[in-house]
Amino acid sequence: MKDGPAGETVLVTGGSGFVAAHLVRQLVQRGYRVHTTVRDIANAAKVGPLRAMSDTHPGRLELFEADLLREGSFDEAMKGCAVVFHVASPFLMPEKIKDGRRDVVEPALLGTRNVLASVERTETVDRLVFTSTVGAIFGDYADVLEMDDRILSEKYFNTTSTVENNPYHYAKTVAEQAAWEAEAAQDRWLMVSVNPGLVLGPSLTPASDSGSLFLLDELLKGYFFYGAPDFSFTTADVRDVALAHIAAAERPGAHGRYIVAAAEMTSFHQMSRILLRHHPRNLRLPRTALPHWPVRFLGPAFGLTQDYIRKHLGIRFRVDNTRSVTELGLAYRPIEETLVDHYRSWQEQRG
Repeated sequence: MKDGPAGETVLVTGGSGFVAAHLVRQLVQRGYRVHTTVRDIANAAKVGPLRAMSDTHPGRLELFEADLLREGSFDEAMKGCAVVFHVASPFLMPEKIKDGRRDVVEPALLGTRNVLASVERTETVDRLVFTSTVGAIFGDYADVLEMDDRILSEKYFNTTSTVENNPYHYAKTVAEQAAWEAEAAQDRWLMVSVNPGLVLGPSLTPASDSGSLFLLDELLKGYFFYGAPDFSFTTADVRDVALAHIAAAERPGAHGRYIVAAAEMTSFHQMSRILLRHHPRNLRLPRTALPHWPVRFLGPAFGLTQDYIRKHLGIRFRVDNTRSVTELGLAYRPIEETLVDHYRSWQEQRG
């Protein structure tokens, strides 16, 4: 991929996902020939936006059916590809996870191993760009308070999450570690890991069940109209996350892990205030911030354990995104632009 996009063939796994769909679109717009996989090619709701992209860019986008849990499933889609963007992995909020091992760990870890096995069998592949998360760096926010200067940086790995406690973060951690181990065991292909924060912005695939979309859905539907709890998030615009993947593949010097998130966290209350500037008559958005005591008292009724509340409520930290700026060339969009575009997309897809 060092010679530029003209004619280069690449694979994006999980093309109907929130991040992957933006990545596919940016790649075809840049001139790449893109192979992408979906679990069920007959699912019109999920595949429709990709077919529309294919119609807009004839000959640039080809769809393949593949299942993360089926060995050899990615071999056909990977044929002739120089770069593999492994994006496919379920992102579910804790309240959506019924069985941590079945719902998130097995698809993330076994899926990654199946993709890696296909990479080993495909001699044309020279680079793997792996979609991880900041959740592979920390388990709970309280973990970051133990890091140097209380700043989140790429040098740490999550050591506190388990299948029972924060299974999504655990799944992404063990999957990323498995990929690094596979890279270290050979010398044909290189790996770069992209570790985004909470990914927000306009969705190209309305049927996506990404946890990022679910979390903002709760805010926009009015679940917090009585007041915003003091939870903050590391945030990244989905379009910036897609750009980071492409830079990780195109830039020969790209290596290791890259946090992709704004330097400052954003709270539910800040998100609401931003959106109210543009939609002042929206009564679903909270006007005030909740004090901590009602969250501690009522949180368990909404599925939040006291342990989770203690390790997240009111905790903020800075994010060291220097490597993504200096080495990948990212210029982060303002959070206001991200949220306004996210809200517009949300309204259009509901309507």
